[in-house]
Amino acid sequence: MIQPLAYIHPEAKIAKNVVIEPFVTIYKDVIIGEGTWIGSNVTIMDGARIGKNCKIYPGAVISGEPQDLKFDGEITTVEIGDNTTIRECVTINRGTKDRYKTVIGKNCLIQAYSHVAHDCEVGDNCVFSNNSTLAGHITVGDYVVLAGMVAVHQFVKIGSHAFVTGGSLVRKDIPPFVKAAREPISYAGINSVGLRRRGFSEDQIAEIQNLYRILFVQNRNLAKAIEIIEAEYQATEIRDEILDFIRNSGRGIMKGFNNRAM
Repeated sequence: MIQPLAYIHPEAKIAKNVVIEPFVTIYKDVIIGEGTWIGSNVTIMDGARIGKNCKIYPGAVISGEPQDLKFDGEITTVEIGDNTTIRECVTINRGTKDRYKTVIGKNCLIQAYSHVAHDCEVGDNCVFSNNSTLAGHITVGDYVVLAGMVAVHQFVKIGSHAFVTGGSLVRKDIPPFVKAAREPISYAGINSVGLRRRGFSEDQIAEIQNLYRILFVQNRNLAKAIEIIEAEYQATEIRDEILDFIRNSGRGIMKGFNNRAM
C-alpha cells in the first residue's frame, strides 16, 4: 500500500507489497524488497538497496551523500539486508570511491538517532543502541552490540560477537568475542552471556577465556602472547579468528588490563 501523499520517483523499483506511509520521499535509483514498511517522513535517496521485510521508522534518511570532502559525485550505494529495522531519525550515508558502498547486514536493529557514515560495512544480527555513531570506513562483524551513545573512530574494526558498553569512545580495534569498556577503551572480559545466547558451548567459551587471559590479563607483550598461543594451543577456528584479527589490525588493538593500547 502506497499512500497518495508520498512522493515516489516513477523509475524507483518498489516491490508490490511494500507499505509506504504519507510524506515519504523516494528518489529514482532506489530498490526496495518485498514486505518492507517505510514510515512517514522517511527520505530514501539515490543508491539505496533495501532488502525484504525491513522496517524504516519516521525521520530516517537512507543513502544520503557522504559527509566527506573528497566525495566527487561517484555512483555509490547503501545496501541494507533483509529483516533489518531502522528506527527514528537514523542516517546512513552511501559510499565513496574507497569501497563504493555502505553495507548493513541482515536482521540488524539500528536504534533511534544513530549514524552510519560512508563506506562502513556492518555484519548480520547487529544491534546499535540509541545515538551510536560510526565514522567512515568502519568494519563491524556479526552479532556485535553497541550500547547507547557509542562513538567509533574512522577505519576501526570491531570483531564478531563483541559488546561495547554505553558512552564508549572507540579509537582502537576491538577483537571478536570480548566486552570493551572504560576510557580509554579497554578489555573488560569476554562476552560470555552473548556467546551462550548464540549457542557457543562451555568448552568454546573456556577456550576464548583462556586465549584472552594470555593476550590481555597476564601483562605480556602482544607479540609474545601470540607466540605462546601458537606454541601451546591447537589451531581451531576460534583461535585463528582471534589471531588473524589481531595481526590484521590497522589502528592497533584496545588496551588490556594494566596495559597500554597495543
